Amino acid sequence: MDRILVTGGAGFIGSHLVDRLVDDQEVLVLDDLSKGRREFVNEDAGFIKEDLTSLDDIIDHFDSIDTVFHIAANPDVSQGSRDTRAPIDQNILATYNVLEAMRLKGVGRIAFTSSSTVYGLAKTPTPEDYGPLMPQSIYGASKLACEALISSYCHSFGMEAWIYRFANIIGRRSNHGIIPDFIKKLKINSDELLILGDGRQTKSYCYIEDCISAMIHAYENTNERVNIHNIGSIDTISSLEIAEVVSGQMGLRPRFSFTGGEKGWVGDVPRMLLSVEKMGNIGWYPTYSSRQAVEMAIRDILAED
Repeated sequence: MDRILVTGGAGFIGSHLVDRLVDDQEVLVLDDLSKGRREFVNEDAGFIKEDLTSLDDIIDHFDSIDTVFHIAANPDVSQGSRDTRAPIDQNILATYNVLEAMRLKGVGRIAFTSSSTVYGLAKTPTPEDYGPLMPQSIYGASKLACEALISSYCHSFGMEAWIYRFANIIGRRSNHGIIPDFIKKLKINSDELLILGDGRQTKSYCYIEDCISAMIHAYENTNERVNIHNIGSIDTISSLEIAEVVSGQMGLRPRFSFTGGEKGWVGDVPRMLLSVEKMGNIGWYPTYSSRQAVEMAIRDILAED
């Protein structure tokens, strides 16, 4: 039985991953609980509250670890324009510390959750070999920097890596993004819903169950030094359509207003659709469309409130 360390294992994606891994692996979760919740951590996993920005504080937890699933990050893409330091410390520095702890403790494998934001304003559907990569947000730049660090450690120190470039991942336990934002706004004012941008932004949304199955499938079925895979759905849905679905599931008919402009915020990419052909070539396909994922995620989040 392998020993797996999951950083960010109390968060949205990390906790769902832990739920799957504990069935046949020994799992240790490191999380500072700044974004995650202790009750999300599966009772069969070990848990340590720790901040990844201090190498000295985390290094001993890497003893006898076989694989690290590095999920911990600052997940707020738009925050980088307001707090430029947060993605540097919580994404780049944290990833460097994880890699250093791995190097010093002899841990050979890392799986890392990256993002579609590394591509910037790319052609769609976007394949993994698209370039040049020109992120539009500091968040995207930080994820790309993490990918570069991981690649360099793999080639310098004989490690192996699985890098997942996510579309928008949604579902139970999610507390940020367009769906929770719309729900919160409508609970405050059910008569009007403010939509960022012009509402015509079209993006891919992937349900959490599809995401986790893709992560594990790629990890188990690829063996390059650095394995990079897009994970998402095969279609898109607009911000306005999501607003209509959220309103409908809440039994409301609000007026829609818009902040205007093609982008919803500084660094936004108004059109995003990842090619998942590479995942298809190794036998994984998404179960749900973007609209199905959105409908299920709305039900999940409303049921949790």
